[in-house]
Parts: sequence; structure tokens; C-alpha cells
Amino acid sequence: MGDLDGAERPADPTNPTALEALHPLASSEVSVSPNFHHREVYTRRGLLTVLTHEPPPGAARPAALVACGGAMGGVLGPGHGLYHELGVRWAEQGVRFVRIGYREPNNLDLCAHDLACGVEFARDAGADRVVVLGHSFGGAVAVRCAVVMPVSVVGVVTFATQSAGCEVAGALHGRPLLLFHGDRDELLPPEASHVVAAIAGHGEVAMMPGDGHLLAKSDVAITERLDEWLPPVLFPT
Repeated sequence: MGDLDGAERPADPTNPTALEALHPLASSEVSVSPNFHHREVYTRRGLLTVLTHEPPPGAARPAALVACGGAMGGVLGPGHGLYHELGVRWAEQGVRFVRIGYREPNNLDLCAHDLACGVEFARDAGADRVVVLGHSFGGAVAVRCAVVMPVSVVGVVTFATQSAGCEVAGALHGRPLLLFHGDRDELLPPEASHVVAAIAGHGEVAMMPGDGHLLAKSDVAITERLDEWLPPVLFPT
């Protein structure tokens, strides 16, 4: 996977971008609504699904959020379809929101490649700064994607992340890191998020009281914290 600083470059077979390395066989896209698009990319390793919440015409800002799910895949995220709600909310503020459905769920390297493709889709559409988000297994996917894309990815948000696969978090080199976790998580203990923050050497662990792995009680609290945390990361002064 390559990372660009926003400049165009010719294709380099020895160092392909994530999208070049995808080797798509075909793709199809439909506009579900004027600002919500569903794309499917067919590859030899499976079907990559890309859902995009677009800002209103003329309102786009040079930033994006790119989100992925857990070990079983999915595009709704934690809570009650939190990714969809965040997509609508942030697109209205001019921030493109991309949701990635994995080609092969639970394959860490392949899923990180899929998320990197989402970052490149957002970058090609004009985003200079991207924050990646991942739930559960997807937390490790987001961390690994950020590590290999240090120019484009400026921050990471995880929800009930696992620590396995996050051993590379130290290579975030201080980029903003926010980790949500329920204090009654029945699958991955809250310590997992603390371990990831310790490996990274920084990061804020936001504990959601009384909540479990799906963070089903914390949609409002998560949304409000992101309203505070994301603007200075996406739009530094």
C-alpha cells in the first residue's frame, strides 16, 4: 500500500496504491439518495462494499471519516446504526463519510487493505485529512491502516477495540487517538483499549459506564464526544 501527499503520480507496479493493488474486475454504483451512494467493487478476493455519505453540493470540506466494522463485517457500526447516524451528521457539516464492507471479514491484512482503499476513495474526492474509525476487530484494522498511511490519516477512533493486531500502534507517532469502551464489555475487556493506548504511548480512553461490546447505550455520549474531538483533528488551526 502506498500513501500520497495529495500530488498525482504515475502508477508504479513496484509500489502500488491500495486501489491499484485491489485489481478490481468490475464495479457498480447506485445513488440511494442525492447524498448517499452505494458502490460495489468485484475482486478475485471478494466483494468490497463502499457506502458514501456526501456533503450537500458546494458544502464539501477537505476532510473525511472512513469507518469499518468488526470481525463479522457489516457497515452499521456499534450502537444503533451509529455509522449511519454519524455519516448523515458529518456530511451535513461538509465532511464526507465512507463506510467500508470487507471483502473477507476477519482477515486483518486484507481488511486493512480494504480500509486503505476507503481512505484513497476519500482522498481522490478531495479529502486532505482523514480520520479512520473501527469497531472491535475493526479497531486493529483502523490502527494498522493509519500506520501505513501517515500522510492521509491524521487520527484514529476505536470502539471496543481488541488489542491483538494493534502491536504497531507505537508507529502512530502521536497522531490523535480516541478509544471508546464499555466498562461491562462481555467480549473484550476495557483493558484492551488501555493496552492499545499504552502501546501507542498516548490516547484518550473514553469509558462508557454500564455498556457492553456493542455500546448500545452510548450513541448520544459517543456522538457528543466526537462533536468535540473531531473538529480540531480534521481542521487544525
